[in-house]
Amino acid sequence: MRIVLIGFRGTGKTAVGRLLSKRLGIPLLDTDDLIETREGRSISEIFHSGGEIYFRKIEKEVITNLPEAGVVISTGGGAVLDPVNVEHLRAKSFVFFLSAEPDTIIRRIQKSKRPPLTNLPFPEEVRHLLEIRRLEYLKVADYCLDTTRTEVSAIADTVQKILEGKNISCEQVSKEYQEKIALSSEDLAVLSQENTPNGGYPRICAVMGNPASHSKSPALFNRLFTHYRLPYKYIRMEAPEVSNLLIFARLCDFRGLSVTLPFKQQVIPYLNEVDRTAQQIGAVNTIVQCGNLMHGFNTDWLGIQRPLVHLKGSKVAVIGAGGAAAAAVYACLTLDMQVTILNRTIERGQSLAERFGCVSASIAEFKNLKPEVVINATPVGMFPDTNTPVLVEMLTQDMTIFDLVYTPPETPFLQAAAKIGCTTIPGMEMFLHQAREQFLLFTGISAPEALVRELMP
Repeated sequence: MRIVLIGFRGTGKTAVGRLLSKRLGIPLLDTDDLIETREGRSISEIFHSGGEIYFRKIEKEVITNLPEAGVVISTGGGAVLDPVNVEHLRAKSFVFFLSAEPDTIIRRIQKSKRPPLTNLPFPEEVRHLLEIRRLEYLKVADYCLDTTRTEVSAIADTVQKILEGKNISCEQVSKEYQEKIALSSEDLAVLSQENTPNGGYPRICAVMGNPASHSKSPALFNRLFTHYRLPYKYIRMEAPEVSNLLIFARLCDFRGLSVTLPFKQQVIPYLNEVDRTAQQIGAVNTIVQCGNLMHGFNTDWLGIQRPLVHLKGSKVAVIGAGGAAAAAVYACLTLDMQVTILNRTIERGQSLAERFGCVSASIAEFKNLKPEVVINATPVGMFPDTNTPVLVEMLTQDMTIFDLVYTPPETPFLQAAAKIGCTTIPGMEMFLHQAREQFLLFTGISAPEALVRELMP
């Protein structure tokens, strides 16, 4: 394994890297130093003559050729902005994001001779770049460590404890929660290996729901982890109470969580930070944990939007008023679609419509709407349910039917629509696109759509 340190300038990467190198008896490779040695000139001179584009090109070549094991690597502040760099840095590595408060960073690097990257005054540039890069650091990191008020030796101590598997006893935690959370024997075995120094998984991801047994996420994500040589494992867990699931995930320091029914709205009060889009939708289906903080996101809307891009501007009926329906409405509005929300409980449909500035109606009014696109955002049709969200007789062959349920792959609603001659979009399309975005948030790696399709269970 490798130890990779990422983060902005002035967060202690070089100092921590030197101490770890000394303690562990392995070399420290600083990518900026390697670039200067290769070019025979300073970073400032490289920027002056070739600009940032040339510097990033050399940086990519240096990172591509780094040893795969037995080293500590300290990276430049912008290295993780390149997806190729991320893939190379992630493979077979423990990645630590060292962060610090903006004022602390400004104080630490104010005498630096590094050239500016923007036309902003120095303090404003630092804050601006930190804001831009913050999410990228979060996505790429396995662990997040704040160096603002912590000594270099203490940071190095924490890194070593993590490497030695002494920071968490997830096996013990899981025993305490076995009565509260349903975990398979296979998943319990995975948790017993968590953070062991040799052969264990430095990070765990999971799908959480009630139920979660239908989820295909474990199969897909574990195949992706293997493909990208990431020492991760993905499990599933069920419980009737969302609080128990989140407490368990915090105690075990899970890296990422895929949130499914019925918890997409219930999780929000428990999170430290919720992305703006997830706030607008009012639902979270993705949680990234780093440095004891839980960050909430919504990737469902992208899973819905992308299969519908070619139908921009269409008249749409969204059936449902829960978290999935909110994501569907948001996705449709980004495509300038005319949205009507249909829900059995009329008041819930009206409430969602008011929030997004669209209209609502009862299910009984479906026939009069004559929508061009119909999106089922309810659990109706999920195995073993054989019902359909609206009467099949109301469908016409010129409609496009998108069922967000993907278990079974071809729901009763899609089967009936196909017989009539409708264009159908299965829920696996949503699953694929939203899972790609989740994988990016969990790992920083943008997996090609073709690869994800190939690895789909």
